[in-house]
Amino acid sequence: MSKLLQRSAIATLLVLGGSTLALMLHPPELIRVGANYGAKMVCSNVFIAGRDPQAVLADDVQAPGHPVLKLLRVQVDREQQTVRANLLGLFGKGLAVYRPGTGCAVVADGDVERARQYQFTPAELKPAPVDASFPLGDEGTLLLPPFPLLSQTQLTGPGMRAVVVLHKGKLVGEIFGAGFDQRTPLLGWSMTKTVTAALIGIQIADGKLAMTQNGFWPDASDPRAAITLSQLMAMSSGLQYNEGYGDVSDVTRMLYLEPDMARYTAAKALLREPGSAWNYSSGTTVLLSRIWQRAAAGERAATSAEVLSLARRRLFAPLGMRSAVLEADARGNMVGSSYLYASAYDWARFGQFLLQDGVWDGKRLLPEGFVSQMQQVAPASGGQYAQGQLWRWGPATANDDQRNPDAAFHLPPDTYWLEGHDGQSIAIVPSRELVVVRLGLTPRRLNYQPQPLVAAILKALP
Repeated sequence: MSKLLQRSAIATLLVLGGSTLALMLHPPELIRVGANYGAKMVCSNVFIAGRDPQAVLADDVQAPGHPVLKLLRVQVDREQQTVRANLLGLFGKGLAVYRPGTGCAVVADGDVERARQYQFTPAELKPAPVDASFPLGDEGTLLLPPFPLLSQTQLTGPGMRAVVVLHKGKLVGEIFGAGFDQRTPLLGWSMTKTVTAALIGIQIADGKLAMTQNGFWPDASDPRAAITLSQLMAMSSGLQYNEGYGDVSDVTRMLYLEPDMARYTAAKALLREPGSAWNYSSGTTVLLSRIWQRAAAGERAATSAEVLSLARRRLFAPLGMRSAVLEADARGNMVGSSYLYASAYDWARFGQFLLQDGVWDGKRLLPEGFVSQMQQVAPASGGQYAQGQLWRWGPATANDDQRNPDAAFHLPPDTYWLEGHDGQSIAIVPSRELVVVRLGLTPRRLNYQPQPLVAAILKALP
């Protein structure tokens, strides 16, 4: 009997050992997604935001994420500026690398040196005047006494990291979560999409793009070549794309398994006639990023560094967005769907820029009427989405996606929104000259909505 038990134990160990080796050599895609996600989040928050890696792992990756992420371990190499992440220290082989100017990229194919090519030396932005108040500097000089309501956690929501309120271009309210302040770069997630729309607008102003333009697929006989820029901007391209999170979907594969995100999305099939159906797609916005980058390169074939620095030179520098970093993937595509880090003040500057119709400091940066066009309802969206990577409706609860959630809070009908994963939002109310930025880490399952905060601020304004 003892020999039989010994043999059984040995057989069990061999099976377990073989299974472990198989997982190490060929981990399932979901494990790879989780490991690369963890590496990417830690990399960006360490090298861009200057945060502690273990705090980022615990607070930003593990606490709100899939239960399997509890098993994630990370290693930060500050000299090589890389982050590796593995489940139990063994499985997944997550890898991300930091590059100056373009932030962190997932290196799903392991080719770190190739990913390092896509970087640039950020030009020195004009320093803010010493002790200058917003919007010229980062000193918070409130025009009015701070809103007492910003201390009400039921309004600012769980996991709040920053709320900044602008009225008539002046800072009238702010509050920051523990460990965060006016200068902390924070991830906007899908609020980045609206920044990409502005970069498209700059290329339109330069005469390099037009909203009616098509032919973004090289084969004229390809039915996808009929898709226009305006249809991409309105999320109505007709391309197949699954934006589901929590599993291996098109969006998680694109962000965490594909070195060339634009190429991956451009290969998607055309399911419906362009313009006939609305489908929210981060892949669509990555395609828009590739479009403006190619337009910026132009006929003289600008270097990758020149193109990659365009967002900083043409948008962030004029607005004084000194903290802003728009990250690129491992092949140099700006991840304009998801990966802009900027301080709460810099996100507020961008919101004010839209409120001012693309004009800043008396200079027009976007074509006249472009921001108004951005706000118009996308015809195929049922009223919820606009034509310029914007939302006409504010965030809904996890249980209600079909009705306009703003109606219950009596927000002005001209209110429009930038919205991002895990509770990021900017509400812009043109009729009241109001911008409300709310940033944090607030999973949708918590059912937080920023509309009551905006409604309370509107009521409190003089």
